[in-house]
Amino acid sequence: MPRTVDHAQRRTHIVDALLRLAQREGLHAVSMRAVAVEADVSLRLVQYYFHSKAQLMHAAIAELERRGHARWRQRLNRRPDTGSTPADVRGYLETFLDEALPSDEESATFHRLWMSYAALAETDHTLPRAPLTDGPRELERLLGAALAAAPLPAGADPDLEAARLLNLVHGLGTGVLAGQRTADEARAVVRYHLDRTLEG
Repeated sequence: MPRTVDHAQRRTHIVDALLRLAQREGLHAVSMRAVAVEADVSLRLVQYYFHSKAQLMHAAIAELERRGHARWRQRLNRRPDTGSTPADVRGYLETFLDEALPSDEESATFHRLWMSYAALAETDHTLPRAPLTDGPRELERLLGAALAAAPLPAGADPDLEAARLLNLVHGLGTGVLAGQRTADEARAVVRYHLDRTLEG
């Protein structure tokens, strides 16, 4: 009886190999052959599931985003304060923005690889740019919805405040990776800005 092949599992195995390789040696070191060696499979098998290096890298970034968003949901769902008081909203915003900082190995890996992908996409036009725009837009939308329920000063635009805060956090995240400040120092900057964004 022919053996059943789990194609999704094989794709995930190959993507995981790319992520391990990129974490260890950098995204510039990724090639179809190197990923095949890391995954301990044939180059032909990698090419069967991913017809180009760009397609493979896109799949890896998409998987990173999926895992990152799952972490976001898990942390937010663990919050005990799920009401709509100013303190509840403030707590939600702090948790949301904290998760965007590279505060552990998993989140630091996400930031490093996402930044590397962005840099490569500037010169390698075969790499899809959707991962660089779709994910951040979705986070801005979620953050904007939370800010719409927050006690903002008169005339403040929740969507623009969301864009400002998210870009602030991205810049702080780069600083953490570069060793300019610790994750705790970056959190202090975020809280300083939240103090001035929210009323009450």
